[in-house]
Amino acid sequence: MTANVPEKPALEGLEGKWDELWSERGTYRFDRALASRENIYSIDTPPPTASGSLHIGHVFSYTHTDVVARFQRMRGKSVFYPIGWDDNGLPTERRVQNYYGVRCDPTLPYEASFVPPYEGGDNKSGKAADQKPISRRNFIELCERLTVEDEKQFEALWHRLGLSVDWTQTYRTIADSSMRASQLAFIRNVERGEAYQAQAPTLWDVTFRTAVAQAELEDKDVPGAYHRIAFHPEDPNGTLNSTDIFIETTRPELLAACVALVAHPDDERFKPLFGTTVRTPLFDVSVPIVAHHLAQPDKGAGIAMVCTFGDLTDVIWWRDLSLPNRAIVGFDGRIISEAPDVITSESGLAAYAEIAGKTIFSAKQTVVDLLRASGEMIGDPKPIIHPVKFFEKGDKPLEIVSTRQWYIRNGARDEVLRQRLLDMGAEVDWHPSFMKVRYDNWVNGLTGDWLISRQRFFGVPIPVWYPLDGDGNPVFDQPIVASEASLPVDPSTDAAPGYDESQRNTPGGFVGELDVMDTWATSSLTPQLAGGWERDPELWALVAPYDLRPQGQDIIRTWLFSTLLRSALEDGRTPWKHAALSGFIVDPDRKKMSKSKGNVVTPADVLETHGSDAVRYWAASSRLGTDAAFDPQNPTQIKIGRRLAIKVLNAAKFVYGFELPAGQAAVTHPLDLSMLTQLDTVIVAATEAFESYDHARALEVTETFFWTFCDDYLELVKERAYSAAADPADKASAVLALQAAVDVLLRLLAPFIPFATEEVWSWSHPDGGSVHSAPWPTGVTGGEGAAFAPDAAPTLPAHGTLLGLAGQALVAIRRAKTDAKASQKTPVSSATIEGPPDIIAELELAAADLRDVGRIETLVFAPAAELAVREIVLGGDSVG
Repeated sequence: MTANVPEKPALEGLEGKWDELWSERGTYRFDRALASRENIYSIDTPPPTASGSLHIGHVFSYTHTDVVARFQRMRGKSVFYPIGWDDNGLPTERRVQNYYGVRCDPTLPYEASFVPPYEGGDNKSGKAADQKPISRRNFIELCERLTVEDEKQFEALWHRLGLSVDWTQTYRTIADSSMRASQLAFIRNVERGEAYQAQAPTLWDVTFRTAVAQAELEDKDVPGAYHRIAFHPEDPNGTLNSTDIFIETTRPELLAACVALVAHPDDERFKPLFGTTVRTPLFDVSVPIVAHHLAQPDKGAGIAMVCTFGDLTDVIWWRDLSLPNRAIVGFDGRIISEAPDVITSESGLAAYAEIAGKTIFSAKQTVVDLLRASGEMIGDPKPIIHPVKFFEKGDKPLEIVSTRQWYIRNGARDEVLRQRLLDMGAEVDWHPSFMKVRYDNWVNGLTGDWLISRQRFFGVPIPVWYPLDGDGNPVFDQPIVASEASLPVDPSTDAAPGYDESQRNTPGGFVGELDVMDTWATSSLTPQLAGGWERDPELWALVAPYDLRPQGQDIIRTWLFSTLLRSALEDGRTPWKHAALSGFIVDPDRKKMSKSKGNVVTPADVLETHGSDAVRYWAASSRLGTDAAFDPQNPTQIKIGRRLAIKVLNAAKFVYGFELPAGQAAVTHPLDLSMLTQLDTVIVAATEAFESYDHARALEVTETFFWTFCDDYLELVKERAYSAAADPADKASAVLALQAAVDVLLRLLAPFIPFATEEVWSWSHPDGGSVHSAPWPTGVTGGEGAAFAPDAAPTLPAHGTLLGLAGQALVAIRRAKTDAKASQKTPVSSATIEGPPDIIAELELAAADLRDVGRIETLVFAPAAELAVREIVLGGDSVG
């Protein structure tokens, strides 16, 4: 073999060198002209959120996907491996507000030459009041400007990591093509009755002034207190009885919104009270006592007040029991100014006036003071710590307000659809399999349809308008839906069909919908966005349904579920065959890394310090669904990965330095055959592991053999491979076996450490062929990717145990020298290897290699019960 080997191989600089060459050569480009659905492997790659910076968790999970893509490509598949950028949504808006010092005010006109007051950094200390208000169009332009710059940084890091994505197959979730696909899917949802609008209780973030979907909730433990409050029973004539009923509540500020008291139907304490009424403290409103199975007899006083709306259970009670709506919390998180019309007493109206316009916190304290003064609060509040619903990106508890929103049916109230979603989940192969339970639990636990409208600015507009009646009021139950041919549209700037712009906001005219879609409403269509649905039918037919959906386990309830839902509604089939779920990255204290905890590690420095192959090795060492610890101060696994990559360079250089004797082309020596036999089993094990989506197992078996190859086999045969005095046939046998093993090992390791393996491959393949396009080995001697030509292939298996036995003997010889404080180069006058007769018979086949590597003059074999090296004499001194 003629190899162009550098004098001093090194990892430094390989990322830039090979990334550039891969791009020039189109190594990872999807060639649809040569593809058919049968030979395509398509991946629904997660589009990272293009706001801020990537963290080490991205490197972790995206590496898991990349090793699969590389394996499938080497298996002969035409890999469709696109990538997108999830650039619309709240995270981008927040970043733009902080970065430029602006906030959106849709009522303001557009400024063509607007210059933001601030640029750079994150400006997190800036207050909203100090941010300059600008028009929606100006704000969106800034969002687009910043996301494009962020995406460039992200792409550079992905190149550095060696992701083998096809950079000609990229998309942005805010691009016109994505907007069109998202709006088109929505329009069809509307046409089929799957999308609808309703006035209903809505989880609301008072900071961002936007609705929040069930999937975006996060429970946080916060301090609170139980307040014991007296309600006053009344007889059928409205006369108060003397015995008060006590409830315990953490939300006394919602007393004015109380619509009932509720207890469990089997609770003997309250059965006699069902159907009677009580009057509320302070506000003197008559409310019924009702029964519902969700009431908890062992919680608080066993009977609870139902308010509109304190929490999600209140919503369920309100809906199931057909209770009135007396919501008092506004969109800004303050108590609205007008009291519910059922509060009519002078004292009740006076009490309400005390809380009107106040924040929830201030209103709570005011109500507590009023209850103390009236004697209707018993004792002091009892401090507790309890879970409260937050928006996952917010820092204030969510409120529940009544709003008009758009929804997509998701099976929460449709048993047929719910079962279909469960059945589709069962059709997907889950890796690991236990992750399916999380999906099933989510589907079975849905309590409401998917709220998709958001009161934000940078997103896909909901493509509807509403006619205005003669008084200029919107007729919401007659929405004007955009035509498919007109997409994409923005109802805030585009006139409704059949109207012109002069009729906007005028009686008899129209008003555009200002809400945008939840970012998941677009991200749920990533198979369609990347695969050309309704845009490129030929491509869509080639790639869909996809082979793989890789993602994090934390977004099963959002991205994975919503994608299955959209596919169920649109084409009635699962969008992919396999789902691969990565675990979390945790810090040394086993805490999940997150920005909110302040323990996130950004990957740029890690990649710069240790190299991409080393970082990829660390990521690939973890199985799917398994959390991985990362300690930036002592990244042990990364250091091991770097050592592996360096060893690949140095071992290959060493092997390529051996000359093959002329006229010799066969592997005949038993030790060489033993090594190749073991390598054959590694190929089978690694292939089976990859096919089972267990990349960590594939790496483990390959790496274990690689170190056996380097530490044992290479050491045992290097004298025979190097020596000019060796028998030409035996020398050729070693050289051919070494070269064949390196050829196979490079391909087995290529998905994990692509830069080092490509570098070594180039030494012996100067024609420009890539190891990543080379066939995955199916066997050392047979099948596609064999290391030998058919006429030169040795017969395997042969002497399968010999290498292991010789390795044990070699270790014992080295240990004896070490124990004697002698160099490994110290000559040995004589040594005896003992063991069972069958083992000794096998080891005698490697006697010459053992003598050479141990520098043993006389090597004797003797029978014994166990394998051991005895009576080693170093320079005339007996050691064993």
